[in-house]
Amino acid sequence: MVTMSHRNRPQPPRKTESTRRIEAGPWAIELLPGCAYAARYIASQSAIGFAFDSQRGLHAIGSDRVQPFNALPNGLAFVPAQCDVYSESPHGGEYLRLIRTDGFVLEGDHPFNNRIDLRAIALAQRMRRALLHGSIDDDWEAWALALAECAAAENSKSARPQGSLTDSRMRLLDEFIDAGLDQPLAVPAMAQLLGLSEGYFMRAFKAATGKSPHGYLIDRRLAKARALIRDCSATLPEIALACGFSSQAHMTTTFKQRLGVSPAQLRQMTKCI
Repeated sequence: MVTMSHRNRPQPPRKTESTRRIEAGPWAIELLPGCAYAARYIASQSAIGFAFDSQRGLHAIGSDRVQPFNALPNGLAFVPAQCDVYSESPHGGEYLRLIRTDGFVLEGDHPFNNRIDLRAIALAQRMRRALLHGSIDDDWEAWALALAECAAAENSKSARPQGSLTDSRMRLLDEFIDAGLDQPLAVPAMAQLLGLSEGYFMRAFKAATGKSPHGYLIDRRLAKARALIRDCSATLPEIALACGFSSQAHMTTTFKQRLGVSPAQLRQMTKCI
């Protein structure tokens, strides 16, 4: 049996942030970096996941049918024990995973993803900051239990809130944003792209992602900046401008606010030489 891993198939050598992992009581908590992956396994233990980024690929979760998937940003996920999992993505996305290591079976019999829960979003973001910062004195067990409660509550909810954006519209919006990250991007332009009124777009976007378009745009700028930092070929001022920040100082402030670390610290973690 293949051990439970988000990235099992060897990939060509490429600089990436390392997987961050901490064990706290009965929990193993990992922050998996955004990169291509392919994995197939039978889950020996149930697991909770949280996708920070948009992610697309193919999967078959508890099924023999392989089909395209779209993981929305801020999406809570759950895989029950003994579930047959196949998943691959050419680009992947930053992902938080929690597993019980003491044999306790987490509540829930059915796998799910793309569940939006505001409490889960706040918990996952707090845990990411702590993992990136290398903090070991935080209340990991309490955070893990709280996220497990969110996952258990989500078992009775629908996968996609009514009135949220469709996968095709989110994909179109991602492409539009990524192509123009070095330029100012405003809500009216995003709404016009999708053929929606500004008010409806704001409500539908929040329902789909749990965040505002502005907050989502900042996260996309951060994701691109982190990828360029890993690449090591550009200077930090060049990266800031390429990602739509007004200056390196602006980028640094945003990194510290959202991630708890500076771009220079992340570059050092990547060990560019």
